[in-house]
Amino acid sequence: MNATTLDRQEKTRGRGRPREFDADAALDAALRVFSERGYNAASISELTEAMGLAAGSVYKAFGDKRGIFLAVFDRYRAVRRGLLDARLAGVETGRDKLNALITFFASSSHGQIGRQGCLVVGSAGDLALFDEEAAARVAAAFTADETLLADLIRLGQSDGSISADLDVSAVALALLCLTKGMRVIGKTGRSGEQMATAAEAAMKLVT
Repeated sequence: MNATTLDRQEKTRGRGRPREFDADAALDAALRVFSERGYNAASISELTEAMGLAAGSVYKAFGDKRGIFLAVFDRYRAVRRGLLDARLAGVETGRDKLNALITFFASSSHGQIGRQGCLVVGSAGDLALFDEEAAARVAAAFTADETLLADLIRLGQSDGSISADLDVSAVALALLCLTKGMRVIGKTGRSGEQMATAAEAAMKLVT
């Protein structure tokens, strides 16, 4: 979802005044609930309270809990990709970009953000198994990340910073598994030093 402010109108009790809210801020609040509780355990009452909205506003804007989740998922992906793209823009070689990507995942896998976990990874087991639309979103997210990894490896091969002998597809898949696994391990309270060490070890796949 693009970072825009959406106006939704709801008649307040006893008055016909419009109510406005920042949809992105509301979705960010819902993200915290889904991250902490998981999809199944998160209730509409918890979501509306966190989002600071009346139930009527939530239903008008998103339909139901599933609608909220899918909107949260799309915003989460867009925000994370924006942050990652900013990291990658600051480095030049394919190897350095790949290192920046892996470090990005490692830095998100400890502390408070690490304990919250990754909505994409969590959704793979929490919702995608019985919801085709959610499953398609998760699969597309994994595919996009794997494609990016492969593109960075190829860039490194073309600029000489990564060996031309590497099997691009195999290494990209291995790094996808490692980076997504970091987000799972991060929920267990690992330290930043541990995750940085894991990132260094992951880079040995492209030595």
